[in-house]
Amino acid sequence: MVSNVKKYCAEAIGTAVLVFMGCGAAVFLGADASGGHLAVALAFGLSIVAMAYVIGSISGCHINPAVSLAMFMDKRLSLKDFIGYVVAQIVGGVVGAALLKWIAWFAGFDKTGALGSNGVSVVGVGGALVVEIVLTFIFVLVILAVTSDPAKGGLAGIVIGLTLTFVHIVGIPLTGTSVNPARSIGPALFAGGDALKSLWVFILAPLVGAAIAAIVWAAFRERRAAR
Repeated sequence: MVSNVKKYCAEAIGTAVLVFMGCGAAVFLGADASGGHLAVALAFGLSIVAMAYVIGSISGCHINPAVSLAMFMDKRLSLKDFIGYVVAQIVGGVVGAALLKWIAWFAGFDKTGALGSNGVSVVGVGGALVVEIVLTFIFVLVILAVTSDPAKGGLAGIVIGLTLTFVHIVGIPLTGTSVNPARSIGPALFAGGDALKSLWVFILAPLVGAAIAAIVWAAFRERRAAR
């Protein structure tokens, strides 16, 4: 039996890796550079794949409050663990962003201080809410489906990582892609300014998208069970 402390530590470490590698790709490669857009998407997706095989057996590798919310709604996570997971994920996101901030500054890459933070300037607040809700819905629905079938357990990390990659391919030009409040909180705290002002969008929208995904998945599951 894995202790709660181990699970929460695993979630913190996994989220820190996701933020450091994913946002680090945006900082060091630039989403606008040749191939940069795809490289950033892959960095986020591959981070999920790697962490799934490292901490998946310990905590389930949510590393995302939106995923934990969906798992809680699907009765796969207790209220106590939901709270513990979210706190650990936010701490991990802040630590990952802090490490990225220090290395970027030390290496001379921190020219804008944005740290791969999300923004609403391209599509506006309303557009960003819609984009993030839709992308999170797709991402979390896939997670709920692939993790509900034990036969797919060995491939779950790859499927989830690829899904995160393709939602980033669409979302990066629009919002920078969050689909994860913890991923957004860390960079925004250090970037400040507009990133911090619009942070509420990237907390609210992923949680709404995840809740909708959990409701839809519950309906799918009930219909399948009724056959």
